[in-house]
Amino acid sequence: MPVSSARDKKRVGARQPILNLVALALPPRCPGCGEVVEADHRFCAPCWAQFTLIAPPWCAACNLPFEFDRGAQALCGQCLAAPPVHDGVRAAVAYGPAARALVLKLKYAGRTAYAATAARLMARLLPEDAEMLVPVPLHRWRIWSRGFNQAALIARELARLRGVPLELDLLRRTKATPVLRGLGVRGRAKAVAGAFAVAPGARERIKGRSVVLVDDVFTSGATTDACVRVLKRAGAARVTILCWTRVLDPGADDSWAD
Repeated sequence: MPVSSARDKKRVGARQPILNLVALALPPRCPGCGEVVEADHRFCAPCWAQFTLIAPPWCAACNLPFEFDRGAQALCGQCLAAPPVHDGVRAAVAYGPAARALVLKLKYAGRTAYAATAARLMARLLPEDAEMLVPVPLHRWRIWSRGFNQAALIARELARLRGVPLELDLLRRTKATPVLRGLGVRGRAKAVAGAFAVAPGARERIKGRSVVLVDDVFTSGATTDACVRVLKRAGAARVTILCWTRVLDPGADDSWAD
């Protein structure tokens, strides 16, 4: 056995009693309701039962789930009426109480470990042709007040899990935008117009690449569509949106949306 491996095992063994005490004092808790669970990033049975995992069959353009299989090339009504600017929206779970609870705790209660919880369920939906991960950026004022960008935390964990390169500074939010909740589809689109730009010298890194745009919540798509347009103008071949949760009901409460 290499000397370094033996030393590492010895260090872990020495720390184990302390780790056991920490586990007793601070047991893993469900990200949804806070009940004690068997391991980190696990949901209790009642919260897990609230999730609707999003998977095929779905719209070939936007990945909106269908109730039954309509064929691999079938489109939803909205995409038939107006083809989307993106190349699909992949979300781990549909909007619901447990999904909402995780986002609120991550964004507003500083539970940054929940970014890894979300990423673990999102990783299965990462496109096979993904060449880079780009988080939806926050304006510097929002980062100063919150202390972090939740999309960047999720993207970092996805990069670790799947080995896809992460580009944290490729896309920038150049204009502070108001909170989008309550604005409606048109109001949101107007609020984010012109708010994003690629970093100087980034076009060569984007040109011809398959980009995955990472976010926590997909509501109306106003913010992500604005990002997609900027990335495609910079030369991206494909831009797929990957998020933790997607609001499937257009009339759902949007009080949690940025």
